[in-house]
Amino acid sequence: KEKIDSAAKILFNARLKTSSLEILPVDCIPKNDKEAYLIQDSLTNLYINQFNAKIIGKKVGCTNKKAQQQIKVNKPFYGNIYSSFSSNSKCNLDRKLFIKPHIEPEFSFQLNSRIDSIKCPITLNQTYDLIEKVIPSIEIVDSRFNDWTSIGINNLIADNGANAYWIKSKKDYNLNNVNFNNHIVKVFINEKLVEVGNSNNVLNNPLNSLRWLLNTLLKERKYLQKGTYVSTGTCTSAIPVSKNDIVIADFDSLGIVELQLK
Repeated sequence: KEKIDSAAKILFNARLKTSSLEILPVDCIPKNDKEAYLIQDSLTNLYINQFNAKIIGKKVGCTNKKAQQQIKVNKPFYGNIYSSFSSNSKCNLDRKLFIKPHIEPEFSFQLNSRIDSIKCPITLNQTYDLIEKVIPSIEIVDSRFNDWTSIGINNLIADNGANAYWIKSKKDYNLNNVNFNNHIVKVFINEKLVEVGNSNNVLNNPLNSLRWLLNTLLKERKYLQKGTYVSTGTCTSAIPVSKNDIVIADFDSLGIVELQLK
């Protein structure tokens, strides 16, 4: 436990100081995903105590082949979304809050009930029935590791899945409005189109990402509350952003999500 808490403090201080790490001390490096999630849990306690933060959701990472290739990971993982590090669309964020920020346009879902009594594995139809609304969103990923593309999945999990911030649309939508098998998302930076993605890049359908998370958490006896948000993973590659960039993720019929780094 001392080594787990020590690793969490190192990652937390790196976030506070916006200074990157080469690697954790050898005796603090998680050897498997169980140890990695224990570090993530310890890190969460620091966020809650330091920032009076609440966990409002979960992020799923590496649900996209491009993203997996970027960071040399071949399976999904999850982290937390905190109230203290989330905003509505059209927010201005201080670039100094981040080390090497990248943006990811993501379909997020809000749950309509507490997830605890359902028998695992949850089916796709059950997953669909558990969703209250779909919400266009942008996740800012920003690992506390200097070379986050090669540190491996366990370090990324420990670092809260490299989550740094979450920005959601001011509007939410009914599921019937969306064909998740084929929904285009365009990313503009300073009015220039930089990448076109699709919902089917997210495990073929973002509902599969949500289903994976729910089944994973149920196996771990971790239960999500009614109203929890789940950001399901990027529709594009992770796109680097810089100071003064104006970012727009255009979700077509679901509108846009916008932010600016000051």
